Amino acid sequence: MPIRPPALDDRSFDDLVADLVRRIPAHTPEWTDAREGDPGRTLIDLFAWLGDTILYRANLIPERQRLAFLRLLGQQMRPALPARGLIQVSIDNPAVTDPVTLPARSAIAKPVWFETETELSIEPVESRAFLKRRPTTAEALQLRDLLFDLQQLYGVSSGNGYVATPAFVGGAAEPEGRDFVADSIDHCLWLALLAPTPEPATVAAVAKTLGGGTSNRRVALSVGLVPAFDAPAPLEAVTARAPIPYAWEICTGRGAGDEYLPLELLADGTGGLARAGICRLLLPGADDFGVPGNDVVRDYRAGTGGRPPRIDDPVTAARLVAWLRLRPLPEAKLSSFKLAWAGVNAVAIEQRRTLGRQQIGRGTGASGQSLPLGTAGVDPATLIVEVEEEEGLRAWRQVGDVAAAARGERVYSLDSEAGTIAFGDGVRGAVPQPGRAIQVAYMRAGGGVAGNLAPGAIRAVEAPAGAPKLKVLQPLPTTGGVDAEALADAEARIPAAIRNGSRAVTRGDVRELALRTPGLAVGRVEVLERFKPQQRRFDIPGVVSVMVIPARAGTLKPAPRADRPMLETVYGWLDQRRPLATELYVIAPDYVPIGVSAAVELSDPDQRDAVLDLVSDAIRLHLWPLAPGGPDGQGWPLGRAVDDRLIETAVARVPGVRTVAPVRLFTRRPGGAGGWVPVAEANGRRTIAVQPWQLPELAMLAVGVGADAAASLPPGGAGDGGLAIPVVPELC
Repeated sequence: MPIRPPALDDRSFDDLVADLVRRIPAHTPEWTDAREGDPGRTLIDLFAWLGDTILYRANLIPERQRLAFLRLLGQQMRPALPARGLIQVSIDNPAVTDPVTLPARSAIAKPVWFETETELSIEPVESRAFLKRRPTTAEALQLRDLLFDLQQLYGVSSGNGYVATPAFVGGAAEPEGRDFVADSIDHCLWLALLAPTPEPATVAAVAKTLGGGTSNRRVALSVGLVPAFDAPAPLEAVTARAPIPYAWEICTGRGAGDEYLPLELLADGTGGLARAGICRLLLPGADDFGVPGNDVVRDYRAGTGGRPPRIDDPVTAARLVAWLRLRPLPEAKLSSFKLAWAGVNAVAIEQRRTLGRQQIGRGTGASGQSLPLGTAGVDPATLIVEVEEEEGLRAWRQVGDVAAAARGERVYSLDSEAGTIAFGDGVRGAVPQPGRAIQVAYMRAGGGVAGNLAPGAIRAVEAPAGAPKLKVLQPLPTTGGVDAEALADAEARIPAAIRNGSRAVTRGDVRELALRTPGLAVGRVEVLERFKPQQRRFDIPGVVSVMVIPARAGTLKPAPRADRPMLETVYGWLDQRRPLATELYVIAPDYVPIGVSAAVELSDPDQRDAVLDLVSDAIRLHLWPLAPGGPDGQGWPLGRAVDDRLIETAVARVPGVRTVAPVRLFTRRPGGAGGWVPVAEANGRRTIAVQPWQLPELAMLAVGVGADAAASLPPGGAGDGGLAIPVVPELC
């Protein structure tokens, strides 16, 4: 029997009324008609309502005691987490050639409150990304004779033709990613910095601004980069992402046009191209950068070799101010790297609001004084609390638990989710003196799922006074916003916290901690002890592999797969809590694609489509890896073979099905050539073996009416050297 706190009095309003009515003959026998509407009965109803209210408050005592117990355990409910993202800010006035400084914590009021994380110097330039793209097979055939003639022109024996291809056109992101390493002949991403207009005076003024302007102060250019990472391969061991060595360079424009200066990296918010962030580049003086000749009529070698890509649009070419180049260093040994977006004048934003100085109360001299901050979801790293003393306001230090503080130590603890602070009792931590002001000098607060916005939702930012009109582009969605933890979720988490102490030691500890990774909707966790995913081997001492499947509500296809950021988040959460000698891997599921063919006879032929849809859903749910799927309602077990008889049983339970024909199972054709191979019957059954680390994935399903299931399924399912030479493919 489950342990539930008992109600101190379980009588309801109707019970109280009935009890009082039964007492009437004993106390007032002359009152013989106690029907509703009688004045005496109205008084009974009134006092019953008052009694019910009192009982309701009394029954809250067990809940209050549970909350008090949570506080004694030092467990707080998890606060809301803020969403984050990137925006690009530009000057919406082509006549302006001077930079505009956007201060840190600039507000974005709509549709949800965001603030910029850092200062941004908005330079009067537009960026366009280019790749020296390898021609496709069709283009290579078309350009074969032209490339030979160009090699003769440039006097080289070999050469690689390339097509100057724009990326992130119009500032739009490419969520699937543009592979600037594998798809280009030089493995570089090029950023063209363009003046607002092609007039020579405007271009010269912008070049002077980027070179330091009249103050001759070197410019820090903010470049936003958003890597696009492919979904991890089955059983790919995901750990902390290693930084990639790379360099930013700027073309000098001197000599042959292929000279570059390395740029100083003031800050790398990408952590070495490991995440979305801002790179702040310190540009050289105006004399140290320029644009090489781009007109092929004046310089027939324009765009060749190590020069920047040749731009054949004369208007765009006339706006060129400088060329930046992002180049992975040789020691990175990259064969592929995708970017979802890149652009200048970018800044990181966060779903928090900055609150300045405010008084939240006065000291009472009592021990354990607690005060509300006036808002929830407070960022602990930003909170500054000051208490009035003899010499004036003095900052007190934030600690996790004031009970561990020394006598007289000026400390306080923060409950971020509730938005409250608590002081000591005089023995453990100092107490604010009676009448002394307690002020918050600075804090930031916010968060929640409301901050997860689609691309383009943010269109404006608060500009400084006197600044020209600004234009805002949000190329990618903001992500990471999570609502504060509910009380019921916190109570459900407490037993596990008591058992494991937030340490991943046993199999159950690892599973419970992974399921409760903050900010993630984890649907299922499987812990494979002593399993090395790279080798597909068990019995490796000291190794623990954690398979993570995301929660996918409202859909039965395709099978849910965790992306790389999710696996990295789980790894980071568990890595801090694992024993020192444990070798930890976090992996994605290894799905075995299967096909199923089924046929049924119907009780009512008029309900054909509805019943066949239910049969399809029953088969999908039977093979689904998350609850309530699977043969036992807990998701398909790891390593359990797929049996045609169990599928037939699941189909037979569907209302409207009279009989079920023998189910046929299919596997993918060996070698990945496509198509499906039927599973042969053995001992009267068809089964598909699944390894202990694998799950089945229903990749093809055929359901029909008849006495025999389909015997086949459709093939579909639910691939350097020489001089770089610019070519222009012929377009029809």
